[in-house]
Amino acid sequence: MGKNLSIATISLLLVLASTKAQQVFDVKSYGAQPNADITQALTKAWKAACAVAGSKVVISAGVYKLGLVTLLGPCKGAIEFNLQGTLQAPSDVASFNGKDGWVAFERIDGLTVLGGGVFDGKGQQAWQKNECAEDKNCDVLPINIRFDYVTNSKVQDITSKDSKYFHINLLECKKLQLQHVTITAPADSPNTDGIHMGRSSQITITNATIGTGDDCISFGDGTQDVTVNQVTCGPGHGISVGSLGRYENEEPVSGIRVTGATLSNTDNGVRIKTWPASSSGVASDIHFEDVVMNNVANPVIIDQNYCPNSQCSNQSPSKVKISNVSFKKISGTSSTKEALNLICSKSVPCQQVVLSDIDLAYKGGGGSTTSTCTNVQPAVSGKLNPPACTNKHY
Repeated sequence: MGKNLSIATISLLLVLASTKAQQVFDVKSYGAQPNADITQALTKAWKAACAVAGSKVVISAGVYKLGLVTLLGPCKGAIEFNLQGTLQAPSDVASFNGKDGWVAFERIDGLTVLGGGVFDGKGQQAWQKNECAEDKNCDVLPINIRFDYVTNSKVQDITSKDSKYFHINLLECKKLQLQHVTITAPADSPNTDGIHMGRSSQITITNATIGTGDDCISFGDGTQDVTVNQVTCGPGHGISVGSLGRYENEEPVSGIRVTGATLSNTDNGVRIKTWPASSSGVASDIHFEDVVMNNVANPVIIDQNYCPNSQCSNQSPSKVKISNVSFKKISGTSSTKEALNLICSKSVPCQQVVLSDIDLAYKGGGGSTTSTCTNVQPAVSGKLNPPACTNKHY
């Protein structure tokens, strides 16, 4: 009796397990073929999968062309986007009709993106047409991968290559994990931020490898409760909070923690940047720790006079209040003599800035590294090379 009951129980469990298995929606079943455009096939596969709880969209190995696509939720339940092949965007910017995203995941709860595949943005033509350095109202260029209003989700083991603009953008996301993500673009590719986020919270980024022509990771307004761990960055412009204060009604930034990062041959290291003549804002509870710099320019920087390409008409002080910031256990080599530069606002000086155990050697000849402090008096502990505030301005 006990044996029969055991067999029946096992059979029932097997039946229940089979009903919970993911239903697979392979784009090839919807007409997709390698080296051809799969925009319609993917759109159909996604729509069908989204209507089923616990589904999986599969793009198998191979190279596929893909136009502008929005993969829209909410879906019936958790959904997986399994990219094993390479997706190639159109090279011509005009084909995007002014849209700011190539592949957009929107309003989805319980999304998983994985598979080891590649999002190839084919950005070379777009970089030549990028006029944002001269014109702050420049034409919008498409982001490789957008996550808009995505919650309780995971992105892992994917590559974003040669985006026309930002590689990965998070807007209004919550509880999103990014793991083992690779991002690559040439050092001279303009505005190709690796991962940018705004108005998002409870985000984790771990074991990412990022090399771009702009910030490896950037935190825009409204970003809160973010942990970045074991990221390698270079080439690029470093890991940046901001820029902040450029627009009206920006939301506070807080709870940013970057640990275990390695930056190599970047134009900046770890920094906070705000615009002069800005609207009021807040950036607080921001911490950088256990960071290694390899031939990095400006390894540690707060810049409240951030104004690239002289785009500012008004040089009045920034009104973004920076407080509770720490730079701890930062070591390596600086390609600039000035390794630590804290330029805070005269209007709202930085408060509660901590420098601890910093050891940055100048890689060039002619002496040791130096530091500058403007409108800030940091608390200091442990060994400091360069010494804090060798140049002071108040």
